[in-house]
Amino acid sequence: MKNAIYGAFLLCASLIIYCNTSEEVKVSEVYLNLQDSVAYMGMETCRSCHSNVYHSFMETGMGQSFDQATKEKTSAIFDEHAVVYDSLSNFYYRPYFEGEQMYVLEYRMEGKDTIHKRIEAIDYIIGSGHHTNSHIIDENGYVYQAPITYYTQEKRWDMAPGFDKENQRFSRFLTTECITCHNHLPDHVSTSLNKYTEMPRGIECERCHGPGEIHVKEKLAGNIVDTSQFIDYTIVNPRDLPKDLQMDLCQRCHLQGIPVLAEGKTFFDFKPGMKLSEVMNVYLPRYSNSHEQFIMASQADRLRLSACYQNSEELTCLTCHHPHHSVRKADKQSFNQPCQNCHTQQKLADCTAPMADRNAREDNCVGCHMPPSSSIDIPHVRITDHYISRVTDFNERQLNEQDQSEIAEFLGLQNLTKSNPSDLEMAQGYLAMYDKNLQESAILDSALLYLGRSDAETEPKQKAWVHFYFSRKDYTPIAKIAANRPAPTIKDAWMAYRIGEAFAKLGDFSKGLLYYKRATQLQKHNLEFQEKLGTTYMRMGSIPQAKKVFEFVLSENPKRSLALTNLGFVYVQLNQFDKARELYERSLSLDPDYFQGLINLAALEYYEKHVAAGDALVKRAALISPNDPQLRELDALR
Repeated sequence: MKNAIYGAFLLCASLIIYCNTSEEVKVSEVYLNLQDSVAYMGMETCRSCHSNVYHSFMETGMGQSFDQATKEKTSAIFDEHAVVYDSLSNFYYRPYFEGEQMYVLEYRMEGKDTIHKRIEAIDYIIGSGHHTNSHIIDENGYVYQAPITYYTQEKRWDMAPGFDKENQRFSRFLTTECITCHNHLPDHVSTSLNKYTEMPRGIECERCHGPGEIHVKEKLAGNIVDTSQFIDYTIVNPRDLPKDLQMDLCQRCHLQGIPVLAEGKTFFDFKPGMKLSEVMNVYLPRYSNSHEQFIMASQADRLRLSACYQNSEELTCLTCHHPHHSVRKADKQSFNQPCQNCHTQQKLADCTAPMADRNAREDNCVGCHMPPSSSIDIPHVRITDHYISRVTDFNERQLNEQDQSEIAEFLGLQNLTKSNPSDLEMAQGYLAMYDKNLQESAILDSALLYLGRSDAETEPKQKAWVHFYFSRKDYTPIAKIAANRPAPTIKDAWMAYRIGEAFAKLGDFSKGLLYYKRATQLQKHNLEFQEKLGTTYMRMGSIPQAKKVFEFVLSENPKRSLALTNLGFVYVQLNQFDKARELYERSLSLDPDYFQGLINLAALEYYEKHVAAGDALVKRAALISPNDPQLRELDALR
């Protein structure tokens, strides 16, 4: 009897979705597992009933997306050629295994002498190895990307993407924006940017199917749904979702752009069956040659630009991709068949390519119309371009880099998750673009235009104004806004931090301190916020308070050069010079080019009459910032 009632409910739910035309009925209100109270069960629970699907999925790129750094996980070659030299920073990098532990050695040479060495243990490898293996360091739960990546298609080590332009060494922190696309759902310390208490070992089933608690309970109770006739509303099957929600599910990670979270949302809040715009808006800058170039994780955007997608009621990612099956093991016909399902055999006979080319390519629709191509953000890789073009020769439609720089014109920022974004949302998109992609005044001009047009009288708008003025380095208007927003009333850590920075830039450290304290109350484990707080205490002569802050930072992560150097300065104020020297030297052992560390240690050397040692440090500092006034101030101590 119970099963009959349950089946009747499922039939009713199905009729609601497919027969009710009212927009008030959301898919996410019908699927039982999308409520916030439903728990995730973990992939091993799914495996207990779906063993064959589990084993197949674990061979896919998603199944191999993230894991501990082991010899079994890595796709890299470790030999005498596994050395990378970064000419911009003058550092060498060598990856190696010592037993079962992977390391990266950073070193610098002067002639034949090694004048700097730093060794970091690698904890995780990110990437399936289809294109790359990148490497992650875990320092007391704070995770950072290592500066080198293995590019499997060319079988070579090189600087990690972006590090070739600015070597961040071991300080590029990995936020939830990054981790939640490359991995399952880690336990994130919400008061931090990049601290996690538990790290999963790859993307799991429930990322695409939603939390499984209700599904498991119903199956264990014997409530089995005939999914050949009915939809099982205890769990999401992406193929049962309408086209737009299927695309939103895939776009959560395969629409790399500029994400802006909705107020009060996190990157953990999206679930299959939801509209992506409920959680975030994703923006992409459009240029006059955007159809000619693309970033790596832009498959959803490229597909949506295609006439095939635009003219089809059913074409989605799932039309060609089976998420449980490895792309590398799929045969060409599995991808060509969807093309042939729409383009009849007679239309195929009208293909304009020369028969010799067609025969040479075995009438491979995808190989011709979606050619493997390089991306503009990841070097040394070739990926399938998901823009289905009638022009089959990619070389004919790809401009060379010189032409791109001469011809490309910025057309504007496009919201790809909402057709009619508000003026405030567009302003937020431009501000995020300025932060993450392009520090051009025209971007801020666009943000100002939309902010001026917005009639929203909300805290998010006030936050956006603070963000705008902060980006423009116009601090006086921020102080005026803060006059009506006492620090305790601020609910957003970044707003509090930016107000604190504005007061500091205006020389009002006592007011800045109030907002820095508020920022650290809201994000206690944001170590950059803490360092700003400690530095402000130091400037105000509050040495005990500064000492406490820097000690907290170093208890969380003992490898922060700024905190080590500033704590060293605190000990100078306390006349504990040996302790200060130890901290300065630790700082410089981590970063031999840390300017303030060089200056502070040089001052200590001069104070203790070690003139030659001080001169050597000043010489190094002058190579980094030759016009800094602190260099001249050291002459008085020499």
